[in-house]
Amino acid sequence: MRMKFRRQGKTVFIDSKYDASIEYEKGKKLDIILSPSLYWVKKISLPVKSVSQANKLLASIFEDSLPLGHYSYVAYKNGDDFLVFAYEDKKILSLLNTKNISLGDVNSIHFAQHEFKTLEGALKVNATQSMYLKDSLLVLAPSAWLSDSKELDLRDIKLSKHSIKLQQFGHIVDKKSLYKVGVILVLFALILIVEIFVATSKKDALQTLQEEVFAKHKLQSTMFQNNSTKRKYESIHKTQTKLRQYTSYFLKMKLHETQKIMLIEYKNKILYVRLSGVSKGSSKSITSQLDSKSVKYKVSYSDESMKVEIKI
Repeated sequence: MRMKFRRQGKTVFIDSKYDASIEYEKGKKLDIILSPSLYWVKKISLPVKSVSQANKLLASIFEDSLPLGHYSYVAYKNGDDFLVFAYEDKKILSLLNTKNISLGDVNSIHFAQHEFKTLEGALKVNATQSMYLKDSLLVLAPSAWLSDSKELDLRDIKLSKHSIKLQQFGHIVDKKSLYKVGVILVLFALILIVEIFVATSKKDALQTLQEEVFAKHKLQSTMFQNNSTKRKYESIHKTQTKLRQYTSYFLKMKLHETQKIMLIEYKNKILYVRLSGVSKGSSKSITSQLDSKSVKYKVSYSDESMKVEIKI
């Protein structure tokens, strides 16, 4: 998340070792100048013309010269060359917090490099260090080395148009890792799209094949209808199989000479068999044969005949 700040407010100088208290009225805006101790700067010539093109090269320019950390980068045109900066958002935000400066009260943030580019001599930034210009770059040195070092005074300073935007959460995940995750997610999405396309193509091919099979065999138009028909004929087949099985029991049954099958009839899911010459006392040989086949049946007798009912 980047914080945008407005211009015009009380100007204060921030250094990692600067212990002077910062007094300001809450609600009044502050313009922050960052000490050279809070950023890295280089003056270089690049094979590009625009700042936007230069910004794309900054990470590689600082790659071998920075301690480990999560950095933001910015470039500014400086004649035929570029001034390029690297800074740690987290470090600056933490320093503001230790000095009880609320982000809501910050108007703008500037590099000292721009605000003191015409500095003559040296200015003290903390108890032991001063800043001065060396080959047009603002650097820090022990104040003891500089005999003409003066006290820092911001009353008459006019801020430049160059300011930066802090990333409050940019340090949590570095951009390179974020880009890698983004690339992986894009590749995963592409693979998923291809799989969906292949699955859809196979589904369409199967649908076409199904329609061809249905037409060839004169089947109904939907699987639901065909499954319903299938269940119907399976039930008929099951009934017919049982009917043939039970009928065969009677046709193969051993009967006495006086015993005969007079009727075999199937009606309302019941098989009826009538045998003549069979009384209740002489039916045991018949019932025992049915029992041996585990057939469930009902019998009734009338006028020397036996009626057997079997539910199919």
